[in-house]
Amino acid sequence: MTQQPPPERTSISRIIGASLVGTTIEWYDFFLYGSAAALVFNKLFFPNSDPLTGTLLAFGTYAAGFGARPLGGLVFGHFGDKVGRKRLLVLSLLLMGGATCAMGLLPTYASVGIAAPILLTTLRLVQGFALGGEWGGAVLIVSEHGSPQRRGFWASWPQAGAPGGNLLATGVLAILAAVQSDQAFLDWGWRIPFLLSGVLVMIGLWIRLSVTESPVFLEAAEQAKRNSAVVRAPIARVLRDNWREVLISMGARMGENTTYYVITAFILVYLTGPVGLPKSVGLNAVLIGSIVHFATIPLWGALSDRWGRRPVIILGALGSGAWAFAFFGLLDTASPLVITLATTVGLVLHGAMYGPQAAFFSELFGTQVRYSGASIGYQLASVVAGGLAPLIATALLKGYGTAAPVALYVAAGAALTVIATAVSRETRATGLGSVSEQPRQAV
Repeated sequence: MTQQPPPERTSISRIIGASLVGTTIEWYDFFLYGSAAALVFNKLFFPNSDPLTGTLLAFGTYAAGFGARPLGGLVFGHFGDKVGRKRLLVLSLLLMGGATCAMGLLPTYASVGIAAPILLTTLRLVQGFALGGEWGGAVLIVSEHGSPQRRGFWASWPQAGAPGGNLLATGVLAILAAVQSDQAFLDWGWRIPFLLSGVLVMIGLWIRLSVTESPVFLEAAEQAKRNSAVVRAPIARVLRDNWREVLISMGARMGENTTYYVITAFILVYLTGPVGLPKSVGLNAVLIGSIVHFATIPLWGALSDRWGRRPVIILGALGSGAWAFAFFGLLDTASPLVITLATTVGLVLHGAMYGPQAAFFSELFGTQVRYSGASIGYQLASVVAGGLAPLIATALLKGYGTAAPVALYVAAGAALTVIATAVSRETRATGLGSVSEQPRQAV
């Protein structure tokens, strides 16, 4: 008789696949906006400004999406801790896909005036709200299915959805840039990748609906029901009992998020502006870098299972802070090969911070408040770090005329990540399965 595969392995493989596909699609939607803000929206929705000011305004709407992410984390975290992870993951995908498709149908400033940027910003807020709830559910449903010994590796796969989505978004834009003239892309070509989101969402929903609910959550809910210990307001409990863990997760995100958005979004502003290169050079560099980034994130997650979460994250933060000073000098060479190398190295170093992050944050909180705790720490930091990074970087470039202050800004974020991670205890191999489990406290 043919031996059947172990049920747990089959289950975790299916969960990872569903989570990765869903997060890739959602990040595709989110990152597509960032690239469009740098290349298109400044011209179509803010045409009465000089180029850098128009880009600042476009990145302002980009940052608005990050502002909605904590609210999404709060709402989705609350219900995710009460009714489960799966339902909220389906809802987040529908909201994100619907908003992105609608962007592809928006009239521009030339057609409807001020209503155009208002509609754009509204849809960006919906995107941010949806993504605010997506991350916590995607990483937790994997973390709570996997074994503690390999949790860093398993949970890093949903993290790979970020470069996967960026790869998909940048790839579509790069293809359009190659086959269309700049004017055709500006007139109508930019709408294609937004409308394509509708097809991707249908695929993601079909896959995501096939997964089972987290067994850890179901066990905790059943135990809480037997003990009459239902948590009515998970976020209140998190802020009362786990505020240290929330601050640690926020600090651990600062360098990671700042680094990522400077490399993947601001690079397009810098290369098409001061360096004077066509947008295809930056898009191709991010495209190639994202391929390597996608492949190395699970490797960093696996290393965190061997070395611990803290050493890997701190290594990535120190490397990213130092690389920021070399990064812009390499961009100034105007060599496509050198620019691609600089981008790829920066993203690999970023992966050391990002890969172990899902397991690290999951292990900081107990089961009944894990969705709320992990989401709020992650998303609050995204507003200050990722949401403002392209805006701050563009403002620094405009104010000083050089990228040196931008490098200092990235290094400062990396320093915050080192400090926050250093004051936390190691969480590797922490159990997630008990409703009464107490998360490890910060030092």
